[in-house]
Amino acid sequence: MTSIGGAASSGMVDWNLAVATATRLVRPGPEVSRDEARAVVTELRRHAKASEEHVRAYTHMGGDEAHDTPVLVVDRPGWVRANVAGFREVLAPLLEKMEQRRGSGPGPAVLSAVGGKVTGVELGMLLSFLSSRVLGQYETFAPATRDLPAAPDGGGRLLLVAPNIVHVERELDVAPHDFRLWVCLHEETHRTQFSAVPWLRDHLEGEIQSFLAETEVDPMTFLERFREAAQSLAGGRPEGEENDGGRSLVELVQTPAQREILARLTAVMSLLEGHADFVMDGVGPAVVPSVAEIREKFQQRRQRGASRLDQALRKLLGLDAKLRQYRDGERFVRAVVDQVGMDGFNRVWTSPNTLPTKAEIAKPADWVARVHNKTDGAHGAP
Repeated sequence: MTSIGGAASSGMVDWNLAVATATRLVRPGPEVSRDEARAVVTELRRHAKASEEHVRAYTHMGGDEAHDTPVLVVDRPGWVRANVAGFREVLAPLLEKMEQRRGSGPGPAVLSAVGGKVTGVELGMLLSFLSSRVLGQYETFAPATRDLPAAPDGGGRLLLVAPNIVHVERELDVAPHDFRLWVCLHEETHRTQFSAVPWLRDHLEGEIQSFLAETEVDPMTFLERFREAAQSLAGGRPEGEENDGGRSLVELVQTPAQREILARLTAVMSLLEGHADFVMDGVGPAVVPSVAEIREKFQQRRQRGASRLDQALRKLLGLDAKLRQYRDGERFVRAVVDQVGMDGFNRVWTSPNTLPTKAEIAKPADWVARVHNKTDGAHGAP
């Protein structure tokens, strides 16, 4: 795993223990023979390559040059290692701040009691929960690990989690060839977004670092917020209360400035996820014969209730909000493309100023009026 100086290696978080814990607790994948596993890996790599051309033709993005970001087919422990490396890099500035604060006030006693090992175990437990649920992922911040190379330009890399893809295609009882290509179309769209829009990665990283810079690093304050989250998790919801009544752990640690940053991040993530869903379904009919069946069954799976513990963890981690991002973002993209066409929609990638706001995600006509009205007067109802 990459070595990062400062707080990332100071003991605030035992990253190696996080990996070991997640790897030990991760659920076993579906049973496949060695030959089947090889065939799945080969097919996913082939689909990822084919998806590149399909996505570029449909989105009018990316030009003719091939991507130089790696496509890696991984198992669940491989996904864990990649994400720990990413967390370690992104969180380094925040951990450095916490390390500096550790020497004064009531923080040292609390942090000493909790310790980096406890934090590592907790992170590992969360990652083990998530590792069986992710089908694919474009890693925006992707340092090299012992077994996973970084992109040549220091950018992102595309991960496809083979056992999870096989598990879901079996659960849904859909054609494996079609489902694997369908998943690759979604993830390839993310790779195209970041490779075709050079400023996007730096913009996201700046927003995330601004969010972390505003974090209240006083350990007692953080623990108070965490206890509030834990109590809301343990207490459940009163009968009849709306599903959106509780708050996620991310929301509970916000300052007012963070709420503004999070609103911008929510808007851009809704755009990225919704765009990927729109593209995978738009390309689908031409290359995925059973796309309608796959989409219907997959949507039912997303909406289907899991166990109470699973639902509570999803709420605490903010995963239910991510599902809303797919839905709201896809509606935004579809409405804008209907009004101004794909090239008109692609103005969204011009600069950070042309990204939609959170309010515009809900009202696409407002984005069209703001971005297009200056030159072509495009209007329309969402």
